[in-house]
This record gives sequence, structure tokens and C-alpha cells, in this order.
Amino acid sequence: MSELAPPVAALIEEFSKLPGIGIKTAQRLTFYVLRSPADQARRLAEAILRVKESIIYCSRCFNITEHDPCSICQDPQRDRQLVCVVEEPLDVLALERTGAYKGLYHVLHGALSPLEGIGPDNLRIKELLERVRHEEIHEIVLATNPNFEGEYTANYLVSRLRELKPELAPRQLKITSLARGLPIGGDLEYADEGTLRRSIEGRLDLGA
Repeated sequence: MSELAPPVAALIEEFSKLPGIGIKTAQRLTFYVLRSPADQARRLAEAILRVKESIIYCSRCFNITEHDPCSICQDPQRDRQLVCVVEEPLDVLALERTGAYKGLYHVLHGALSPLEGIGPDNLRIKELLERVRHEEIHEIVLATNPNFEGEYTANYLVSRLRELKPELAPRQLKITSLARGLPIGGDLEYADEGTLRRSIEGRLDLGA
């Protein structure tokens, strides 16, 4: 990069750090920004800064939000006895687009992966168990991704939630998962709305 002006080389380097962006794509993005009007580049920079400065995690469900609690947790029309557990905030967006789900959410911010050193303490699992203990939740929908990490995470959550049953009595806690209209190895955010809707409506009772 020594033949490039330092600001250009620096922007290419920063773009190349983004997931899925190789050096060639980083170069194309950089030169697109260079050719763009100054006000467009300024809006891009301001949008990035605004996201970093104003976006926080909801203290209840851990979805991204500008206000705490988030708009979904505050919505009085939501079924507060129903909580859907997802891996990432993008999964919330995917499920919301279906219009089929009317409960609340809990975002784990990842999935268990022993090979990558991601254990229960790295996710929002403890907070989920506390919600189940202290809120009138009657059903947990496990909507982790249908891949190895997602299935491993779901199985772990089932075991932990079953351990809570004596504490919750006489309240009954139902644990369900999305119906298997979803492809194995896929991600929720890439599933079409019809498939997700059928998965929500046909969720499976895991017999907790």
C-alpha cells in the first residue's frame, strides 16, 4: 500500500477488517467513497458514528435499541408469557418480518462453540434463566440457527431450563423449537418469510 496516499491506504485497511470483505472489495469500496460527493461520504461517516454512539443493548432482551427498554419489550400488545430465544439481533428482524410472532425476545449474541472457546458465560444465558425465574413466562421458543452450534446451544438451554422446573412450580414452562421447515446448516436471517412463518406456527414441543 506504500504507493497509495496514506488516507486511502488506511481506509482500505479498515474496510478489509469487515467480515466478508477481502482486499479487492475493500479497494473498490474505498474508491467508490473517493468518487462519491462529499456530502454522501459525510453521511456515511456520521451514520457509522451515530450507530456507535447511540445504539445500546436492551437491558431486558438484549436486542439493539436506542431506548431502554426497547420498543418490543415496551409494546403492551405483546404476549409477555411467550419469549423467543435467538442468536443475533438480525434474527429478531427476520422473525418480525413474518408478522406471525407476537411475543417477546431474548438475544443470546452468539451460539455455544467449544472449538472457538465460546461457552455459556460468553452468551446471555444467565440473563435468560433469570428472566424465566422472575417473569411470568409460560413458553420459551428456541429459535437458534439449524446448524451444529445452534443445535448444541438449544440442547444446552433445554437442559438448563428443565433444571428450573422445581423452582417454577406450580407454573408450567413449555419449551418449543421452530418446526423443521428451515434448512439444516442455514441461518435465520437468510430464510424467506414464508418458511419462517411456518416454522413459528408449527413449533415443536420439546417436552420440558
